[in-house]
Amino acid sequence: QVQLVESGGGLVQAGGSLRLSCVAPRRTLSSSIMGWFRQAPGKEREFVAAIIWSAFITYYADSVKGRFTISRDNARNTVYLQMNSLKPEDTAVYYCALGAYYSGRYYDTKEYDYWGQGTQVTVSS
Repeated sequence: QVQLVESGGGLVQAGGSLRLSCVAPRRTLSSSIMGWFRQAPGKEREFVAAIIWSAFITYYADSVKGRFTISRDNARNTVYLQMNSLKPEDTAVYYCALGAYYSGRYYDTKEYDYWGQGTQVTVSS
């Protein structure tokens, strides 16, 4: 069983910043894609950002482009989501996800095999 360990959520005022972290087992990373999704109450889970681990190619949802940055630290087996200029509409539970073998659909939840437990991000106005 692959465990993804998330951290870094919290409460922040609009315009503020937070950084989320997700640690994955090293053995899973070589051909993988890692992504961040979020789910607000009453809404479906939506894609936020993703990174192809070996190629360091990144993807972003239009709603977060220019504000969020996904990155990875190979030595720490960790992917980060730096979130700047946060807005109240960014409020959601954020999930880290890992797809063992990337097939091209980085925005699709079905691309990912393993999920973290989720971390709450709340942005107050």
